[in-house]
Amino acid sequence: MPLQLHSLKREFPQYEAQMSALLKADGRFTRQAEEYERLDKQIFAVEDGREAMDDSALHSLKMHRVTLKDELLQTLEKQAQA
Repeated sequence: MPLQLHSLKREFPQYEAQMSALLKADGRFTRQAEEYERLDKQIFAVEDGREAMDDSALHSLKMHRVTLKDELLQTLEKQAQA
């Protein structure tokens, strides 16, 4: 299976409108989204062999990305219900 980035737009295409609105109006959401995208790119670089990292550190990055993803999804769901 080829490696792929897990961008928020790819992960949550159904929330594209809400994401766009939140990125313009919600600083906390924007910071979290930027951190998620940064982590995703770093994880991709490690998995692709362009960056070295031990398994434990990589696992920690992945867990942080999942936590951010869950928090972002909660915010998107609240925005969709509003």
